[in-house]
Amino acid sequence: MNVICFDLEGPLSPQDNAYEVASLVPNGDAIFETLSRYDDLLALAGRHNYEPGDTLALIVPFLLAHGISEDDITRVTSHARIVGGAKDLIARLLSHDWDVHIISTSYEQHAHRIGAALGVKRDHIACTKFEIEKLREKLTEDDITRIRSLEEAVLSTDDEDVMFQKLDDFYFDELKNTALGDVFSQVRVVGGARKVAALEAIAAASGKTPRELIAIGDSITDSAMLGCVRDAGGTAIAFNGNEYAVPYANIGLAGTDIGLVWEFAEAHARGDPIELARTFEHEYRDDPRVDCLVGADADKIEAVIDAHKRFRKIVRGDAAKLG
Repeated sequence: MNVICFDLEGPLSPQDNAYEVASLVPNGDAIFETLSRYDDLLALAGRHNYEPGDTLALIVPFLLAHGISEDDITRVTSHARIVGGAKDLIARLLSHDWDVHIISTSYEQHAHRIGAALGVKRDHIACTKFEIEKLREKLTEDDITRIRSLEEAVLSTDDEDVMFQKLDDFYFDELKNTALGDVFSQVRVVGGARKVAALEAIAAASGKTPRELIAIGDSITDSAMLGCVRDAGGTAIAFNGNEYAVPYANIGLAGTDIGLVWEFAEAHARGDPIELARTFEHEYRDDPRVDCLVGADADKIEAVIDAHKRFRKIVRGDAAKLG
């Protein structure tokens, strides 16, 4: 049985669920965007035990302090759309005995809902467990006051270096002294190396190696997963990828519909997805656009990122600006 692993937010659903949930908080969009840039900085700096996508842990204190509930998260995810062609693609893969998995940073409330809409079984979804009501019970009034003080600083500090130092002090020192404790151990986000671990576990359970898999992603949380599959000789597809994802893929696919992945799935099963990408590179130059990234130089990578950026904005809207 062939195995394919999708990131969720981007390739399958355009919504950045955590961003939408954070936006329920007053000025939550501005807070989330600051934390997203901070997340990129920590990930790129290689901070110990920190993974791309841990923004979903960073925002937890603010969600708790403002009383965001399980019902709120469910309500937000109920409005999420599906990317064009995704439902038909998944149905076609399943009908041809593909083993379809989702590996997502998303909170479980969102990932399971989108997975169900697409027909992907819950036990085929690796995502971030988030027991928000249990976490809220741990907070004291003093903890909430401390979180609100950081919130005011986030919204009022213009110097990003100063802000990032305040965030460092809060998350890696002050927060550990609250009843919540180490938020990164409380909310283990499935991003970066944890996505690779999930992918390798899926491969092992199927009796396969990453070389035999297809992985599809679009952002910094997917770069390690894409790189793992690409370097092993598998099929790594960046769909409307950003500057963090495209350099780690061997195939670039940009457009408003993800349905063309089916052609690459068939080619993967035959053993010639890269050859197909080279052929499609000349055939599909608009919507969809295909690029073979094997051996691509810096100029080509930059051109592909620019092309993907246009479609990323069309498909994902405001979420396109997040890492």
